[in-house]
Amino acid sequence: MNRSAILAQLGAYGPASRAVLARKLEVTPPLVTQLVKQLILDGLVQELHLSPSSGGRPSRMLGLVSTAGHAIGVKIAPEQVTLVEVSIDGVVIRSQNSAFDSASHMALSSLVELLRNFIAGGTTHLLGIGVGVPGEIDEQSVGIVNSTQLGWSRVPLGSTMRNALNLPVLVDNNVNALSVAERLFGQGRFFKDFLVVTIGTGIGAGIVADGKVFRGHEGGAGDLGHITIDTNGPLCQCGNRGCLEAYIGEKALTKIAKEEGVLKEDGDMTTLTELANRGDESARAIFKHAGQLLGRVIAGAVNILDPEIVIILGEGTESWRYWSTGFGPALRSALTPSKREVAIGIETWRDESWARGAACLVLAIPLDETAGAGDQGELVRARLRIAANSRNSN
Repeated sequence: MNRSAILAQLGAYGPASRAVLARKLEVTPPLVTQLVKQLILDGLVQELHLSPSSGGRPSRMLGLVSTAGHAIGVKIAPEQVTLVEVSIDGVVIRSQNSAFDSASHMALSSLVELLRNFIAGGTTHLLGIGVGVPGEIDEQSVGIVNSTQLGWSRVPLGSTMRNALNLPVLVDNNVNALSVAERLFGQGRFFKDFLVVTIGTGIGAGIVADGKVFRGHEGGAGDLGHITIDTNGPLCQCGNRGCLEAYIGEKALTKIAKEEGVLKEDGDMTTLTELANRGDESARAIFKHAGQLLGRVIAGAVNILDPEIVIILGEGTESWRYWSTGFGPALRSALTPSKREVAIGIETWRDESWARGAACLVLAIPLDETAGAGDQGELVRARLRIAANSRNSN
């Protein structure tokens, strides 16, 4: 556990001296020195530059060896698959977007083939594959998927990929995967209790409590987008009426904009954002109203969960400046007095962010001492040891 804690500290917060590691992890300096020595021999940690001195002896900084192990991240959407290769320090090495048909009876075999070709063009130090899907997953290490967006019911994604590729495979809801990435490399690394909210095609939430992602009984915790706003509201893709997502998801916002004459029939979210950027008050009003609805719902979640911070990310953050005009007042007014100062963080969004989050399901195994993931987690650790032994022998 102490070895994992050192790796987690360096992965989440960057280079540190032995003295800082001992203080942060609340262990003795001699123990840190002993463990770091072995981690250096294993090829997982390296000595870097000397830290600036404030009068005493300068300390040697330590950092992760980025080539120690890589992970493949997979983001599955109904019509597209995004693949990334990510080094152990969270850096995306390469990425690929490919067309995909989740409704096809050949969907899983097509996915396996895409992965096989992608893996062939990359690293030999591969720890495993992380997969993020929009839906409910029983356990990361099993990976049976139920997803209305993909049209999948009890699809054995994890076992299919493991058997075909002979690699450890972890599967989880895509927002949970982003929450893991936030815990390792994002704003969430500074907090033990936080809420991740995604806005874009759907509306989702990841709950991190005491440093761990809370998944719920069947992996479906955090389904924020399907909180009912109005039982007589528009039909949602989940089959219910009046869900939050049916009001402020991308499809809902573009539909509203077209009905109000703000967008033409071929308009999309990019066009709506561009109109808002050019000062179109009607476009801005649509985002403001969406922000108000989101703020009220998140306030309910904050009142129940009591997070230290709410981190908002997703494709929709490109227009966040317009959401925020309605979000802030609606959120603060609906919070109980003791929670009105909860912090709000906005993360920069990148095209490969979803897939990078999926890769972090694998990277969390060696970097986060709280990560489990059952037998697949043990396989990831075993591959890390094999890679280290291989480097040492060379």
